Amino acid sequence: MTTPPPKNVGIVAIDVYFPQRYVNQTELEAFDKAPAGKYTVGLGQTNMSFVGDREDINSICLSAVQGLMDKYAIDPRSIGRLEVGTETIIDKSKSVKTTLMDLFKAAGNMSLEGVDNINACYGGTSALFNSIQWIESSYWDGRFALVVAGDIAIYAEGNARPTGGCAAVAMLIGPNAPIVFDTGLRGTHMENVYDFYKPNLNSEYPVVDGKLSVDCYLRAVDNCYSQYRSKFEKKEGKVFTVEELDSVVFHAPYNKLVQKSLARMVYNDMLVHADEAKYSPVRSFKELGTGPKSYSNVDMEKALAAFSKNTYNSKVEQSTVLPKNVGNAYCGSLYVGLCSLLSLAGDSLVGKRVGLFSYGSGLAASLFSFRVCSSISPIVKEIDMLNRLSKRTKISPDQFVLTLKGREQKHDCGAYTPSESLDTLPEGAFYLNQVDDKMRRQYSRKAFSSAKL
Repeated sequence: MTTPPPKNVGIVAIDVYFPQRYVNQTELEAFDKAPAGKYTVGLGQTNMSFVGDREDINSICLSAVQGLMDKYAIDPRSIGRLEVGTETIIDKSKSVKTTLMDLFKAAGNMSLEGVDNINACYGGTSALFNSIQWIESSYWDGRFALVVAGDIAIYAEGNARPTGGCAAVAMLIGPNAPIVFDTGLRGTHMENVYDFYKPNLNSEYPVVDGKLSVDCYLRAVDNCYSQYRSKFEKKEGKVFTVEELDSVVFHAPYNKLVQKSLARMVYNDMLVHADEAKYSPVRSFKELGTGPKSYSNVDMEKALAAFSKNTYNSKVEQSTVLPKNVGNAYCGSLYVGLCSLLSLAGDSLVGKRVGLFSYGSGLAASLFSFRVCSSISPIVKEIDMLNRLSKRTKISPDQFVLTLKGREQKHDCGAYTPSESLDTLPEGAFYLNQVDDKMRRQYSRKAFSSAKL
C-alpha cells in the first residue's frame, strides 16, 4: 500500500532534559572575583547547569529520549528515523545514536535510519532538517522521526567558563503536527572560519576567539535574514520585516548575544526601509551597512538596543527564560529556547508564526520558521518547565569547580568507575555505571521513588 503524502509536517511532541545541579552566576562572579554584573548583566545569564562523572552525552540523550517516549506513551516501533545533533565527542567512531538504539531493542525495532550530525552548535538543526526532508521524501515509510539535540558545554577556567551549560532536547517529528514548519522559507549561510573549534581530542575544552565568534554570528544573522526575507516576500507577496514573526527564538550562547541578534534583525529592516519615520532614531547608522565596522560600533549597539527593546520584550523574552537558567547547550540551545517559549506562551501561539535562528561555529547557520496550528497544551504540561526548575539543587561555586576538575581527570583516562552519588541525579535519569578496560560504556536508569508515569 502506498503511503499517502504527508501534510503539516512538524513537531508532534517535544521534551527537554537538564541536570539536577546548577551554579548561580551571581555567586560565581563573586567566587571568580569578577566585577559585579559581569556574568549576570554583561552576559545576561542567571544560572548554569553542569554534570559530574555520572553523566555524559550518551546518558543525557538517553534521558531525553526515554523521557519523551514515557510522557507521550510513544510506541518505539512507530519511530523510523532517529538522528542526533551533538558536538560532545566521547568516541571518534561510534555515534551517540547507536547507544540510543538500546531504547528500541525490547520492542524489536532495529530499523531506524539516521546517525549523528556534527558541526558545533548546528548539528541539531541539521538532524531536524534531515528528518523533515525524510518524511517529505519518497523514502518515508509512514513512521515518525525522532530528533535529539544536546551537549555538555564546559570551558577551561577563565572568561568563557560562565557561558557553559548542559541540556538535551528530544523532538518527535511527523505529519498532522500542532507545530508545522513553513515550507520554502529558509535562509542558510555557511563559511570556513575558526571562531570556535575543538582540535585537542584529549580535552573537553574548545579553542575560542570570542570577538570573531560574535562577528561571525551577526554576519550569519544578516545573511540568513536577507535570504529569508526574499523567500518570504516571493511566497507571501508582501513586504517582510521582523513584525511578520510573532516570536523569534535564537541559538543562545549567552543572553546578551540574543539581544544583539534581535537588534540586528531590526537594523536590517532599517537598512531596507530607512525612509520610514519610525527608524529615525537609528537612521544615522545606515552608512555602516552590514560590513565589519557595524559589528563593533558601540554607539550603534546602544542605540539599537534601546530602539529594539520593546520588540525584544514582546517577541524574544519568553524564549530566554530556560536558556538563562540552564546555560548554553550547544546543539540543544535553540531548542531549549523553543521549549521555554512553548512553556510560557502556550496556546497564545496558536495561529502565530515563530522564527528560529540556528548558529554553529565554523560556521553553519539557518533561519527558518513554523506556525502553531492547534493547541499545544499537552506539550506545555509535559515540559513542566517552571516546576522542574524549582526542584533543582544549587551547588556552591567551589564545589562546581571541583566537579569540573574531576571531569578533567577522568576525560580520556581509560577504564574507570564513576564515584559521584546517584543523589546528584533526577529520578528517571540515565547514568554511567562504568567504563571498562576496553573503553566500553555501561548505563543504568535511576528508579522513580513512586509511580510517576
